[in-house]
Amino acid sequence: MPALSFKGKAFVQHHHLVVPFHELVPVRSKGTGKTASLHDNIIVHGDNLRALKALLPTHAGKVKCIYIDPPYNTGNEGWAYNDNVSSPMLQEWLGKTVDREDLTRHDKWCCMMLPRLKLLREFLTDDGAIFVSIDDNEVHRLRCLMDEVFGEDCFLGEICWKTRNTDNRVKTNLSRDQEYILAYGRQPEVTLRGRVIDRSDFQNLDDDPRGAYVTDPLTGKATAEDRPNLHFDILNEATGDVFPPDPSRGWITDKAGIDRLKKEKKIWWPPNARSGKPRKKRFLSETSERMPFSSFWSDLKGQSGADELDQILGERLFAFPKAVEVINQVLDFATDKDSLVMDSFAGSGTTAHAVLALNKADGGNRRFVLVEGEDYADAITAERVRRVIKGVPSAKDEALRAGLGGTFSYFKLGQPLSLHSILEGKDLPDYAALASYLFFTATGQEFDSKQMKRKEHFIGTSRLYDVFLLYTEDPEKLKGLALTLDVANALRGPGGKQKLVFAPTKYLDEHFLDRLRITFQQLPFQIYQALDK
Repeated sequence: MPALSFKGKAFVQHHHLVVPFHELVPVRSKGTGKTASLHDNIIVHGDNLRALKALLPTHAGKVKCIYIDPPYNTGNEGWAYNDNVSSPMLQEWLGKTVDREDLTRHDKWCCMMLPRLKLLREFLTDDGAIFVSIDDNEVHRLRCLMDEVFGEDCFLGEICWKTRNTDNRVKTNLSRDQEYILAYGRQPEVTLRGRVIDRSDFQNLDDDPRGAYVTDPLTGKATAEDRPNLHFDILNEATGDVFPPDPSRGWITDKAGIDRLKKEKKIWWPPNARSGKPRKKRFLSETSERMPFSSFWSDLKGQSGADELDQILGERLFAFPKAVEVINQVLDFATDKDSLVMDSFAGSGTTAHAVLALNKADGGNRRFVLVEGEDYADAITAERVRRVIKGVPSAKDEALRAGLGGTFSYFKLGQPLSLHSILEGKDLPDYAALASYLFFTATGQEFDSKQMKRKEHFIGTSRLYDVFLLYTEDPEKLKGLALTLDVANALRGPGGKQKLVFAPTKYLDEHFLDRLRITFQQLPFQIYQALDK
């Protein structure tokens, strides 16, 4: 499969694996429940890459629907690349605002998105799906990144929705009035629930014992010259009325088909031959509640998000927040009533609002996990959720006035789990202690020392990896340890999975690593600090 190449990709390809786990510290005063719980609705304040890693142990594989609205990288958003990747080139990018004059802004955006997409994939259930909002600036690069992370065969579709009701006065005279939502499943066989069919027009006009129905035309689309077998008179034996076909269209089926419908009593007859044509009955009991939804959304009020937020918080705080209606539509066809929903670019909190509104409407028990790294996580993101839970007296919507109900717990990122405690007072950590630290921080799963086979460098198997550690407490021997071709060929994991190998260094290029299904990670730099003591 073709892959997108961009500056810095080699340094962020596996960056998500070495991001340290952080504590999630509850801030009870900022939540709405009596106690804080990771099983409640959650808002996390902190860098979203670190927050996602912190949530992995409790939420991996449990999220049915992810919706994110990342920076569109227009050059006017004022975002900065802040991932502390151990590369001098990427270090130069840290903290610098990305604007239109930045010639590497697309590279920075890809470097920011790739590790986050890789982590987000680990949260999805096997039947889950992710939806990413984007516009023309990065849609083509995002599609390549998601093909790489999720797989081309997991692509569900690209939704195009009309965001403007008036033309955009641009120099080109081509008004860009649309945005996109890319949809990918966790697995290739993922299917969405589809949109709810409006079945309010089903009635029972003649007390049919089979219940309510609608009628569909029996008129076809073929001329007598093209399909002569579809052109014949239909007789209503009960009244003697005869209904000739439309000469230019005929019927939808031949005479045998009409006779079968008569036998099944699925034809609705007009009062007489002059008042209309017979039609086919389609019963409510035979009709699915849902049908495929269109990938073109032209009827949404795309610019209403700012007005909604103004109404709730009383002032204009965001120029273009997503409208509840947009996210609600995604949730409607992508979630069940008990689904877990995640948004790691929470912004103004629209996703939480949409989840609570949908629960209120259909009696559901969906939960949300929101992550917001900016300082407004409490004052805007969480405050919006507090108000929609309690009720907004000035709201036009009756349910919002009364309050949507629910609770949420508020967390902030605490200290990272680090090697400091392992290294303290020792020259080098022992093998088991280091194995435990590396296994948990890389996989998010509990380390089981009983699985460890030190002679074979094997320290455990996770949901995704067979994990190996090339390490010794002897400083001189450690300096000579490396992942060589002989060592790599000898690695055997009981799970038969991708191999995650920690070692001081490697003497293999990416071609050999890929062929041997190895993901290489260099030992944490704290080890080398200890060696120098």
